[in-house]
Amino acid sequence: MRKLIIAIDGPAGAGKSTVAKRLARELGYLYMDTGAMYRALAWKVLLKGIAVTEEALSQVLGDTQIELVEGDGYLRVLLDGSDVTHQIRTPEVSQMASKISALKIVRERMVQLQRAMGVRGGIVAEGRDIGTVVFPDADVKIYLDASTAERGRRRFEELKTQGKAVTLEETLEEMDERDRRDTERVVAPLRKADDALYLDSTLLDVDEVMRRSMREIEHRMENNQ
Repeated sequence: MRKLIIAIDGPAGAGKSTVAKRLARELGYLYMDTGAMYRALAWKVLLKGIAVTEEALSQVLGDTQIELVEGDGYLRVLLDGSDVTHQIRTPEVSQMASKISALKIVRERMVQLQRAMGVRGGIVAEGRDIGTVVFPDADVKIYLDASTAERGRRRFEELKTQGKAVTLEETLEEMDERDRRDTERVVAPLRKADDALYLDSTLLDVDEVMRRSMREIEHRMENNQ
């Protein structure tokens, strides 16, 4: 049976990563965290003090290698051969990733890398433009959403467990700002693909989201036989 391409889109804090990881494990597919790829580049931009312009980033992108490697039960993010999996999970990197992702030259390079990784199928990719831009012909598309308040609460709890000194108010402000940039950017804005299954996880636990997602995937698999 041909392996599928499964695209999961949605705003920050909707639960995309949790669901995508579980789906990938259950299906034996590769989990593609496209957001981590943008975060890796954002970390490099912050570390080296690179200007957020097309000209400055065009010089950096050609010499930047970003890989997603599975091993020891988790996904590692390699930037120019170095493991930056943990360094890229900060509010500062999140904000910078949102800024650089609005630039056409950055998105074009990332889409190129992502499509190369998914050429054989067997992937669960999550991000903000997977079903609309990266894999518009994906076999299964899911748009995972939740209220801003719930997404902000989830992100706040995540940051607290990481030992980050943030307040709920600051986290909600960051969430609002990221939502604004992601939905209003000219290049590949966040939106639901017309043929995507919409799931609002505000009042759903992960198990229920998984059940509904798997039902959609199994239906597609049956049609492919």
